[in-house]
Amino acid sequence: MNVTTKIIQVFDPAMCCTSGVCGPEVDPKLVQFAADLDWLKGAGVLVQRHNLSQNPAAFVANQLVSAALAEKGEPALPLLLVDGRVAVAGRYPDRAELADLAKLKGVAVTVLANSSCGCSGNC
Repeated sequence: MNVTTKIIQVFDPAMCCTSGVCGPEVDPKLVQFAADLDWLKGAGVLVQRHNLSQNPAAFVANQLVSAALAEKGEPALPLLLVDGRVAVAGRYPDRAELADLAKLKGVAVTVLANSSCGCSGNC
């Protein structure tokens, strides 16, 4: 396995919890994305995730994120930065795209069905 990316930063729209995997109606895309980020971390990629409702200072402090929000508003979110550059805006990438963004070589990107939301029964 070869990881060349230093960091992936995720700037999420305002959600009830850090991953969005909470509340009475959990979006399956958020469940899969949370699992995909854990997978990236397991592959050695440094991942930072910021939620607009819980960490607005991170959005203000980053010039690229601030500019995207000023230009497009909340539709610019989620926003993913890879090594400080905008890589994806307005959508969550799938595992294969994340692997490509992280420049993972020789790592299987199989997505396993996940029946659990990962919120420890607090859904």
